[in-house]
Amino acid sequence: MIANLDQVCKRAAELALTAPAFALDGVTLLSPVANPGKVLAAPVNYQKHLDEARSQVEIHNNMASHIAEIQRVGLFLKATSSIVGPGAGVRIAHPDRRNDHEAELVAIIGKTVRNATHADALQYVAAYCIGLDMTTRGPEERSLRKSIDSYTVLGPWLVTADEIRDPYALGFTLSVNGEVRQSANTRDLILDIADLIVFASSFYTLEPGDILFTGTPEGVGPVVPGDTIFTEFDGIGSMSVGVRLANA
Repeated sequence: MIANLDQVCKRAAELALTAPAFALDGVTLLSPVANPGKVLAAPVNYQKHLDEARSQVEIHNNMASHIAEIQRVGLFLKATSSIVGPGAGVRIAHPDRRNDHEAELVAIIGKTVRNATHADALQYVAAYCIGLDMTTRGPEERSLRKSIDSYTVLGPWLVTADEIRDPYALGFTLSVNGEVRQSANTRDLILDIADLIVFASSFYTLEPGDILFTGTPEGVGPVVPGDTIFTEFDGIGSMSVGVRLANA
C-alpha cells in the first residue's frame, strides 16, 4: 500500500464521494501501517531529554554514563509485533516497573533507498503520523524494553508528506489524564528527519512501509492502568490512547 500510496490516495478520493460516513468515536482505529519490514527509532534526540535521562535515576537505572549522544549510540530497532493502533491501547506487561510514555513524530518511508544524502532524504518519506514509543524502565537493552506487545502505537492515521508544509517545525504535546507532560517542536531535534534517514540508510536499505521514530522530548513520565494518553501534532491531528493491564 505504501509503495503505491499515490494510487491509493487517488482511489480513496474517488470512493469518498459516495462512501458512507462514520463518526470517529464509533470506530476503532488500527495502525495506519500494518506490517512494516522495520521499525527504527532514535534515542535521546532532543537535548533536554538527554539531560533529563542523565539526571533521573528512574530513567537511566544507575547507568547515567551509558546515556550517550545519539551520534554515538545510533538508532535501535523495535519489534514489528509491538505495533498497534490507538484503538487497541497500551497494555502494561510489567506493572511492577515504571512504564513511560514518549511522544514522537514518525516518518513512513515510501521508496527504497540506500545511502541517502541530506539533500534528497525527504523525497523518500511517503507520510507522517504520531507515534508513542512506550518503554519499560530497567537495565536491559532498549530494544527489548521497547518491543513489548502494544508498545509501538501509530496513528491516528497517516498524513501524506505533501500535506505537511514543514516537518522541521511541528509543535506537539502529550498529556496524561489532562495533565500536559510533553510540549516541544521538531525544530529542536538534534538529528533532524533528513539526518536520521541518512544515518539509517547508511546501515540498512530502507523500504516502503518502514517506520522511523524521530525521538522524544523532555517530560517523559510513567503511566499506569486506567490512564489516558492524549497526543496532538500540528498538521497531523490527535489521538487518545487508553492504558490497561496486559491480559486484562
